[in-house]
Amino acid sequence: MFIWDWFTGVLGYLGLFKSKGKYVFLGLSHSGKATLIRQLLDEKEIDFIPYSSDHEIDASEELSIGNMRFTTFDLGGHVQARRVWKDYFPAVDAIVFLVDASDRMRFDESRQELISLLTDESLANCPVLILGNKIDLPVAASEDELRNVFALFGQTTGKGKVPRSDLPGRPLELFMCSILQRQGYGEGFRWLAQYID
Repeated sequence: MFIWDWFTGVLGYLGLFKSKGKYVFLGLSHSGKATLIRQLLDEKEIDFIPYSSDHEIDASEELSIGNMRFTTFDLGGHVQARRVWKDYFPAVDAIVFLVDASDRMRFDESRQELISLLTDESLANCPVLILGNKIDLPVAASEDELRNVFALFGQTTGKGKVPRSDLPGRPLELFMCSILQRQGYGEGFRWLAQYID
């Protein structure tokens, strides 16, 4: 296993090896999904443009991060868009679930959506990366607060490299981030990459 990790790491560094996958970016409206995709597509500074609730689904995008190449789907987070989330589940390799860590008024709504995802049988083995976004805001919840609100204590995988065969269930982890300040989400995607074939 060490030799394979070393070999794929070298190939990834050289841009010759890329793991592929289809990821859906889910979360309530204004949690940062569209902004994250724009950040990943364009390394330049961007102005924040909120997701428009006039669209049911944003177009898919091809992205690369390190040795990962994946297709993303931002399915929107407003109530109408959440109705079509299930239509995409059978074809996804991973879920990136964003939470606005500064909007405590919507934590319960966000928690209910996450519970719905985690209990959906078609996603039973699907890795889930939770990004607690907007930690740059002074009112943002701490990691411990989000773990408590979302009942993640004892449920997550750990942020290190843990072989999937050693996990009792699906890979699940929370990473705190600031998408606008480009902090924290890279570590989350590196964690996720180890669980994508």
